Amino acid sequence: MHERIAIDPKIQHGKPVIKGTRVPVVRILGGLSGGMSMEVICHEYGVTPDDVHAALQYATELIDL
Repeated sequence: MHERIAIDPKIQHGKPVIKGTRVPVVRILGGLSGGMSMEVICHEYGVTPDDVHAALQYATELIDL
């Protein structure tokens, strides 16, 4: 369903993360809601703009259930 999001009980206690990293989706969302720019998030967490968009899309789909 989400090629950039992974859920694995062995990584971050099964919380959704950016695939290939240990960066939780919630950390990206928290950064954005706290005023961090996409550029800063990408630099700080080693993710791409596409990863940030995937995190937003994932969260949107969760709240639209």
